[in-house]
Formats: sequence, structure tokens, C-alpha cells
Amino acid sequence: MSNPFEAVWNYLKQTVDNVEEPKSPLHVIEVGDCWKYMTMMEEFIRYEEIGLNTTVDDEVKEMLNDVVKICEGQVQRLGQFMKNEGIPLPDVTSSKPTSEPNDIPLGVKLTDDEIVNGIAFKLVACMRECAKAQADSIRGDIGMMWLQFFSEWVTFGTTLKTLMRKRGWIKVPPYYYPPGSPN
Repeated sequence: MSNPFEAVWNYLKQTVDNVEEPKSPLHVIEVGDCWKYMTMMEEFIRYEEIGLNTTVDDEVKEMLNDVVKICEGQVQRLGQFMKNEGIPLPDVTSSKPTSEPNDIPLGVKLTDDEIVNGIAFKLVACMRECAKAQADSIRGDIGMMWLQFFSEWVTFGTTLKTLMRKRGWIKVPPYYYPPGSPN
């Protein structure tokens, strides 16, 4: 893992790995968090596939390919964890077939702005879910997995925000000026 959290991650992992406690079974909330997040990731990948089928913008395609890699990596790691723990995997939607962006009618086709803001919305949902699942975790191994997933989203989010600023796609709420402040 090569991101700003690497030193912290290595320290936390070493600390968790050195704790000698019996490996308890997962509790129901940990299992539910795994199942729900796996479903979210699979559905997120379907959205990314739609975006890849829709856009002709090279920067948006690159961003979508990056986020697909993150999601697929998390699905693979979480799926293996779930199999090892005996948690059934959720039924998910099948992959979208590749299509030609210019063949999609304009009334149906997502704009690049819509694609990127959809990714940003899903990013926030994933980060929120990782933080909640990490807080729910009792076992160190699953808590560390959620922390790793969260740090991957934070790292991706910084590059996503840069693209959104560059293109003017960030949705900014109205500015707040307290009464009596200078205009």
C-alpha cells in the first residue's frame, strides 16, 4: 500500500497482530456490515461500468478505471474474508456489457458531470459505511480491514476532488455570511 497512511497503517497492523487474544466468532453486526458492504461494492461497480459505457472523456475514463480497481480489490479481499468466516455472499447484479458511448441516446446518456458526482456520492456512502463498520468491529482483523478500505477511499477522494475542481463539477452549497459580516 503506497499512500499517506502507510506508516500509520503499518503501526496499527503490527499492534493488532501482536495482541494475543483468542479469535472469537464474528457478531451479527460485523456479519451484516460485511454483507451490506459487499452488496454496495458490487452495485458501485455496475455504476462505474455504466459510466465507462457512457463517457468519451479520457480523464473520466481513467478515474472510473481507478475506482473499478479499488472496488474490485475490496470485493476480492472482503469476499475471501467472508468465505473464510462462513458468511454467505450476497446475490448481485451481473456485469454490464460493453457498449459504444455514441450509440446511447442523449435523453438516456449520463453527462460526465453526472457520472463524476454520482461517484462522489457513492464514495461518501462507502466511507461512511467503512467508518461505521470499523466502529462496530470487536475483532482486530476485521477492524483493520475496514480501516484499510476507508484509507483507500480517502486517497481516491483527493484525486476525485481535484478532477471535480478542475472541471467545475463540485456542487457547492450557498456560502454563509453571518449577519453583520462585511460583504
